[in-house]
Order: sequence, then C-alpha cells, then structure tokens
Amino acid sequence: MKPFENPLVASAFEALPPQTRAGALALRELVFDTAASLPAVRTVREELRWGQPAYLAPKGSTIRLGAHKSASFALFVHCQSRLISDFTSAFPGEDRIDGTRAVLFDDTAQIDPTRHGWLIARALTYHL
Repeated sequence: MKPFENPLVASAFEALPPQTRAGALALRELVFDTAASLPAVRTVREELRWGQPAYLAPKGSTIRLGAHKSASFALFVHCQSRLISDFTSAFPGEDRIDGTRAVLFDDTAQIDPTRHGWLIARALTYHL
C-alpha cells in the first residue's frame, strides 16, 4: 500500500467504518496503479474534498472515495462531466450507478481493475 503523505487524508480513511475503509483503500490503490500506467499523468495529488479523500491530476477531473447512503462505498466523479455516461455506455449494466456522480460498491470483490481502472484513467486525463 502506498503510504499516506497527507495526515488529514490518513485520518479520513481511519474514520471510515471498516468495510467502507477496505473498499476505499482498494480503490485508492487502483487510482495510484492506474495513474502510474498513464504517461500523460505525471503526478496525482491526494487531498480532502468535502471531507473525503480526493485524487487530482493536472489535466484531470477530481475523483473522490468514500461512503454512500445506498452502498458501503463509492467512487465519485464530477457530476457535470460526461465520465459516468461514457462509463455506462462502455460497460452497460455492469455496475450500480448513482446518477452522473458515482459508481456504488458493497464489497471489494466488485472492484474490477480493468473496468474501474478505465473510468479512473478517463477521470485522470479528462481535460487532455
């Protein structure tokens, strides 16, 4: 696991319920693994946005991770982007979706590195 550079982000993860924390940490690793595979993404900043861990690339759209009222955890993207609509077009019926803002998960086994990595890569390079 990549160490936390920001103690506020580490505290935000620690404050999550155990199942939510496990899922958010798995998605965090997928964010960093995906970013490392993208030549156009030199750095990913890990910060807090709206109290949730957030991942920002210089030419990307913000990704947030955290709890959701209808799931154990979620991967959130900017709701006014086309990220979720592109994702559901590419992978119809594969995931539970919350409108234009999130992919919902109940278990870490639902995380698909290929499918969800695709969404993360699109978010990290959204403005290229």
